[in-house]
Order: sequence, then C-alpha cells, then structure tokens
Amino acid sequence: PGRKHRGCKRCNSPFPSPFQLAALERQVFDFLGYQWAPILANFLHIIIVILGLFGTIQYRPRYIVVYAIWTAVWVTWNIFIICFYLEVGGLSKDSELLTFNISRHQSWWSENGPGCVRKEASMSGIKGLDNHSYISVIGCALEYRYIEVMHSSFQILIALVGFVYACYVVSVFTEEEDSFDFIGGFDPFPLYHVNEKPTNLLFKQTYLPA
Repeated sequence: PGRKHRGCKRCNSPFPSPFQLAALERQVFDFLGYQWAPILANFLHIIIVILGLFGTIQYRPRYIVVYAIWTAVWVTWNIFIICFYLEVGGLSKDSELLTFNISRHQSWWSENGPGCVRKEASMSGIKGLDNHSYISVIGCALEYRYIEVMHSSFQILIALVGFVYACYVVSVFTEEEDSFDFIGGFDPFPLYHVNEKPTNLLFKQTYLPA
C-alpha cells in the first residue's frame, strides 16, 4: 500500500479494454453456434485478460507476465482455428471437432452471414423424417469460413499488440522498482533520521540554564 508509482498512470488507461471487448464479441457468436471448444477457450482467455488488467492496476508484474505467456497460447489456438476452417493439414470444417462431437452445429455465421437467406423445406413423405425439415442457405455474400478466419486473424493481431504492451508495462514497473530502491524508498523511517538532530538541539537550547 505504501508503494505508489507515478508511471503506472500511463499504463492503466489503454489496457486491456479492447482485448476484453474482442474476446466477449467472439464468445457471443461462439455461444450462438454452440461451438463448445471455442467457448471454453474464450472463457479462459477472458479470465487471463482480467488477470492482466488487475496486475496492471494493482502493480502485479507477475500477473502481466502470465498474460504475456498466454498470448502465445492464444495466437496458437487462433492459428489452429484458421487452419480448421481453411481445411489445412487434413482438417475439415464440416467435422464436429469444435463441438466435441456433442452436436452437429456449425458456426453461427453459416446461416446468418451477410446476405444469407435461410430456407426450410419440409421432408414429409420420406419415411422416418416426417417431422424434420431440410435447411438450405443461399445468397451469402461471404462464405462463413472466411468470416471465422477474419475473426481469428483479428484476435491474433490484438494478441500481438497485447503482448508488446504487456512487455512495455513490465519494463516500466521494473524500472520504477529499481529507481525506488536506489533512492531509499524502502527505508521505513527516512524523515525521522533527518529531523532527529535539529529537534534535540532545539530541546536542549530551550532548557539551558541562564
């Protein structure tokens, strides 16, 4: 509580509100698409971002280092998502990998992308499928996998900015701590040592016999 750092004020304001907003936006659309693996990853990412914010405000460099390390994991995860939707390395965007094989849901953007028109056709007359309907999506201005790729690319960009800023904040805190130690900032009674002699001299002068 006794350690106040003037340089911390310039570190608090921009960190990490844009990162929280980007993560929350991603979480909303993954929830809508029942993408359970991304939902868990986003949830963990939001917690780490909040931890980084707490570390910045409360002067906890270790928490900021944790955030910086996590950004490397987050970048790796988003690279995997890009490869998944672009079907790189044998991955298939139509697999149930992101839903843990619990459901056959795909990205929310697959039916709600820009320009997409969703049509349902009854499957009556087909044995065993009377209560089911066939859903077709037409007119999409942009295929949903490219929207997901853009989302992940933006997350990577934000993570890289966050990593650079986290390193900057840690360096500022380290410099402040070193300078604080150098000027004797941790001496518990610096003022008393300075003022002790003059006070005693005044006391003696007051009670000297005439």
